[in-house]
Amino acid sequence: KVYVACQSMLIVLVGAVPEYHIDQEGIPTSRAELGKHIHFADNFTSIVTEASTSWYLIEQEAYKVSLASSLFFAGLLIGNITFGPLSDKLGRKPVYISGLFFDVVFGYVTALAPNYDAFAVSRFFVGIVNGGMALVSFVLTQEYVGKSFWSFTGSLTNLTFAVGIAVYALLGYCVREWRYLALVSNTPGVIFLLLSFMLPESPRWLYSQGKTAEAEDVLQYIALGNGKERLNLKLKPSAGTLRKDESAPGILNLVKHPVLRWQTIILMYIWYVCSFVYYGLTLNAGELRGNLYLNVALSGLVEVPAFPLCMFLIEKSWSGRRKTMACFLIFAGFACIFTMFLPTNAGLLLSPTLLALCGKMMVSAAFNIVYIYTSELYPTVLRNAGLGVCSMSCRFGGILAPFVPSMKSLSPSVPFVVFGISGLSAGFLTLLLPETLNKPIAESIEDLQSPKYQVLKNEEAE
Repeated sequence: KVYVACQSMLIVLVGAVPEYHIDQEGIPTSRAELGKHIHFADNFTSIVTEASTSWYLIEQEAYKVSLASSLFFAGLLIGNITFGPLSDKLGRKPVYISGLFFDVVFGYVTALAPNYDAFAVSRFFVGIVNGGMALVSFVLTQEYVGKSFWSFTGSLTNLTFAVGIAVYALLGYCVREWRYLALVSNTPGVIFLLLSFMLPESPRWLYSQGKTAEAEDVLQYIALGNGKERLNLKLKPSAGTLRKDESAPGILNLVKHPVLRWQTIILMYIWYVCSFVYYGLTLNAGELRGNLYLNVALSGLVEVPAFPLCMFLIEKSWSGRRKTMACFLIFAGFACIFTMFLPTNAGLLLSPTLLALCGKMMVSAAFNIVYIYTSELYPTVLRNAGLGVCSMSCRFGGILAPFVPSMKSLSPSVPFVVFGISGLSAGFLTLLLPETLNKPIAESIEDLQSPKYQVLKNEEAE
């Protein structure tokens, strides 16, 4: 996730626009002539300052920085749609390693791009493999451990992403030339790629595919790695094992089954709102003046307190996943709406910016929970497909969020009202979903029809 964060945040520093001025001794008539008259003030380089006739992304060409960022998010959208179903059919490990390999390759293409067009295309392909690989790696991490650890591993994974943003800011502070920064931030991917070959396949995926012998081998490998004695382990055949004449479950199963259909619709909206409010608050309340690198680091570190809070609340029987996520979304919504009642010149404790940052922390917590909650709601055979569809709707929220600040022309409070209503609606819709705390994980679609997946487990009865 540290590597994923560096790739996701790359454009923030690589596309930064330093202060500049253009000589008044004559108006440049071409891009080549512009290079002789423009002077950049800051002590770092970016794609904006690249000394080439196809770069100099200022004035009429400034939109290309945002375009490269949009292409990356468009790639994430495609990666979320394609990699999930692929890993459900082909396996988690091969799809994850393939995605990480191409992520590293296209990352180096980004750093060595001879012109803007090559840079923009490489960012699009990085988005595809980065988004898909990150999704599969999250599911793979969850499926290595027992369900009682899912909240911990899920929170730790998302916490590492936030820390990765701060790590990238530190790299940017130390490496001021954008090509070297792109190379340095991409190189850890090579190390992680080599280490990933040591990982076993997901035992849950093997079991869901009827490969019980291979699943047993992986469980033995994990047990020995944990210092346990060799287990006398024998798995029962999975109820959802496919016959040879049956096709593997796909995205259409999310629509065909009524329970999965309504859950998917609600989850897609919740994911969309989490992304929409999170990125929207970042643009509205997180625009800190001062050091560029410090601001980037703070944008990640401000999320850190949300994760231990999540881990504590979602494991309590009186709160669980559903109520905790609903409360965080509702509190984020109220925080946004209450900003419209505070004067802009109020003190620090009553400033709209501080309240909006509190809202950002709350929606960050909800974002963390929705990953864990969604992975528990879907059976193993459809887990990646379900997460992929939900992540797809999440990207639409990220794409639309930058347009909301322009609504300030109507009234300064309008953007916060939009974010507030979105958070409140998603919070109340969350209450329609079933609770997953202390419930077994469904391996197949058939498992969802079993009574034991509809009620909480009774540990004494077991």
